Amino acid sequence: MNLLTYFKRLVLYIKNGPTITKHITAKIHYISAADKLKGKKIIITGGGRGIGYAMAKKFMAEGAEVLIAGRNKEMLAEKASELNCKYLKLDVRNCEEFDNFIKQAHEMLGSINCLVNNAGISLHEGEISNVTEEQFDSQISTNLKGGYFLSQKFIKYFEESKQEFGNILFVSSERGFFTDDLPYGLTKVAINSLVKGLAYRVAKKNIRVNGIAPGVTTSDMTGFNANGNLHAPWNTNERVYLPEEVAEVASFLLSDAANCLSGQILECNNGKTANAHWR
Repeated sequence: MNLLTYFKRLVLYIKNGPTITKHITAKIHYISAADKLKGKKIIITGGGRGIGYAMAKKFMAEGAEVLIAGRNKEMLAEKASELNCKYLKLDVRNCEEFDNFIKQAHEMLGSINCLVNNAGISLHEGEISNVTEEQFDSQISTNLKGGYFLSQKFIKYFEESKQEFGNILFVSSERGFFTDDLPYGLTKVAINSLVKGLAYRVAKKNIRVNGIAPGVTTSDMTGFNANGNLHAPWNTNERVYLPEEVAEVASFLLSDAANCLSGQILECNNGKTANAHWR
């Protein structure tokens, strides 16, 4: 758990006093691997940890060839060795790198037919008065601009290489379904709109575009440990989610079983964002 998370919880403790918390773990059921992604050549940005790493592991178990990308070359090399997949260093904030990145990825995978825009950051500013221009620009560039222009390059590559089918998957967030005043939430709202708009734009090119919108998931960024207490009283099922759960949904969306789905954003939060009239 990072220092900021500790500080926030300390403030809540001082404000509200001690509370009795439940200790919650999760019993997760996974679909048995059945080569449902065989023939898929997949790039995952931010693939070295968290949801990105879980997706890479699941996709490979389903027969896909995977290339993970991110800024930390040493971590990527370590994770790629664990998974026995390919890797390339990429900072999604630097759009000028994308042409060369796509070229290298093609050479390593033989072809590319799936792009997963997973790279993202949240700086947890609390409210608009705490947001700096640097923080704003960093989150816009990482969460939205990078995925936008990398998708543009993928579509161009898809057309030029005459691929038979293509998939673009964006990792959004449940925050994309709420109003917001912070850069992170605003980028996710924009991504949700982009998924639908881009899906309609490229449907006749035989490219599907979808999104997944997880609730709070165990990761370094959220401070929750998958092997620790998952208690989250603000969620409908009172727990946070595991990256492996999200990876299962992502695997389905990239599979041929989901060929009729495009422009869809699947909320992985057990109905938390449902606009029930009794809330």
